[in-house]
Amino acid sequence: MKVGTVQALWRYPVKSMLGEQLDTVSVSRLGFPGDRGYAIRDEQAGEIRGAKKIPTLFQCSARYLESPVESRIPPAEVTLPDGTTVRTDGADTNARLTHALGRPVTLWPRQPAENIDHYRRKERDPKELREVLGLEEGEPLPSFEGIPEDLFHYVSPLGTYFDAYPLHILTTASLRSLAQHYPEGQFAPERFRPNIVIASAGASDEREEESWKGKAIRIGEVELQVVVPTIRCVMTTLPQGDLPKDPRILRTLVQHHSQHLGVYVTVKRTGMVRVGDEVEVVSSQ
Repeated sequence: MKVGTVQALWRYPVKSMLGEQLDTVSVSRLGFPGDRGYAIRDEQAGEIRGAKKIPTLFQCSARYLESPVESRIPPAEVTLPDGTTVRTDGADTNARLTHALGRPVTLWPRQPAENIDHYRRKERDPKELREVLGLEEGEPLPSFEGIPEDLFHYVSPLGTYFDAYPLHILTTASLRSLAQHYPEGQFAPERFRPNIVIASAGASDEREEESWKGKAIRIGEVELQVVVPTIRCVMTTLPQGDLPKDPRILRTLVQHHSQHLGVYVTVKRTGMVRVGDEVEVVSSQ
């Protein structure tokens, strides 16, 4: 069943920095080669961290200087909040990022899965979890069903800097439905950091992509397995580019979408995906 077409493809060279749009991409078992190829380590906290804890990361952007492949992460160029640029392999990169972000940080390429200490998560106070999720008093925690248990101990799946799974998909139908609940809000895809934005074929569906859970979808040469809805957090409210800070974005998600938007997927069959490709739901799990 055709459900839409690919509207946009996004890759994020540095975790939590703004990314780059692609016209076509070769999809590997780890998703888009080079996606979240680098991440920031907060040296005071002793942990890899993103914009949930370092919001200024959203004022930075990154682009690769050559095409990455699954086995190699090439250098990238980072544009800092003041408009100046620095290379990921520059001699002064860590010093300049430390100055820009206002805390001691280092930049790290993706590390082998065996480097467990690199990925280890610091213990969290329950109040801190609620703060990161942007929950107000009395609001329940979202469902964590389907989220890998390792993520309670590590900041990302070992060997990657993903939040949970290799790719994140979002549909325009779900975005339109949210805008109906909060017309003044700017529900631009960029707020939610998808890899693949699907222009829905039908009318607005309150949670279209969540209805695909447990099913496979085909895009171009690629087949993907829809695993679990994506939990949203305070990052959706942060200013980035032309988008303003807007706490009501998250309130709308909590009240009308159980704090979910979009879905995480794994890769069943690799190949090429292009903007304009048809998207089909093809089977159950």
